[in-house]
Amino acid sequence: MATLAAANDPAEQNDRARTRLHERYREAIDTPLSWNDTLDTILSHRSVRAYLPDAVPEGTIELLVAAAQSAATSSNLQPWSVLAVEDAERKRRLAVLAGNQKHVVDAPLFLLWLVDLNRPRDVAKTGGSEGTALDYLESFLLGAVDTSLAAQSAVLALESLGLGSVYIGGIRNRPAEVAAELGLPPGVFALFGLVVGYPDPAAPASVKPRLAQKAVLFREQYDASGRQAPLGHYNARLRTFQQEQGLPEQDWTTIVANRLKGPEILHGRDRLREILNGLGFALK
Repeated sequence: MATLAAANDPAEQNDRARTRLHERYREAIDTPLSWNDTLDTILSHRSVRAYLPDAVPEGTIELLVAAAQSAATSSNLQPWSVLAVEDAERKRRLAVLAGNQKHVVDAPLFLLWLVDLNRPRDVAKTGGSEGTALDYLESFLLGAVDTSLAAQSAVLALESLGLGSVYIGGIRNRPAEVAAELGLPPGVFALFGLVVGYPDPAAPASVKPRLAQKAVLFREQYDASGRQAPLGHYNARLRTFQQEQGLPEQDWTTIVANRLKGPEILHGRDRLREILNGLGFALK
C-alpha cells in the first residue's frame, strides 16, 4: 500500500515528471498538469543495444501484436504484417544483411515489420476487383505509415513489460535478399526490424536528448526564422550526452550534414525504388 500511495502522491508524480522531461530535453520543463505511468513509459523510451540471452515469456509476441493491432489504421485496411524470428541462424543471416548489427544476433527475438499489400490485393481480387489503387505511391505510403504506427504501439507495450528494443533500419540495405530469406510474396516489403529482449543491466542504455520543442513545434504556420538558436543549444546538450556515454563528441548538425552527404551513405538504399518495383510495388 505504501508503494501505491507513493505512486499516487502528487509530489512524487511531479518529481517523476520533472526527471523524465529533464532526461528528454536536458533542461528544466514546466511540470505538466498531470502525470501517469503511460507518460512515464513514453518519455523513458531509449534504444537498447545490449541484451540478456533470456527468451521472452510465452505469449509475449501475441501480446505485442495485439498492442500493434490497437494502433490506428487508415480505412481499416490493415496493410501490414509482422514476422517473428527466433531461430539463431536466421537471425545471424539477417544481421549480416542489415549491416552486421550484433544485437540482432544477441537478442532473443527479432521482429520484421512488413508493408503488406499482398493481402489486400488478394482480398480485392476475391471481391471482383484488380486492386489497381494499390499500384500507386499513396498506397505504399499508407502501408508504411500504418506499419510504423503499429510497431511503435508494440514498443510502448514491450517497454511497459520491462523489455527493451531498438529499430533496425539497416534491414532495407538489401531488401531483395531479406525478402528471399523471409519467403515474402510480391507486394510485401520489410520496412524495418525490431530487436526485442531484456536489457543487459551491465550495459544500461540512457535516454538520448531530443531537439528543444522550439525547433519542432509551430502554431498556425511553419516558421523557420528562429531555428538556429535551438540547434546550437542542442549541439551542446548532445555533446554532454556523448561525454557521459563515452561516445565521440560531435555536433548534431555535423552528424546530420554527414548523414545526408550523398547516395553513397544510403548503403544501397538509393536503389530502393528499383528494388521495390522488382518486389511487386508499381509506385505510380
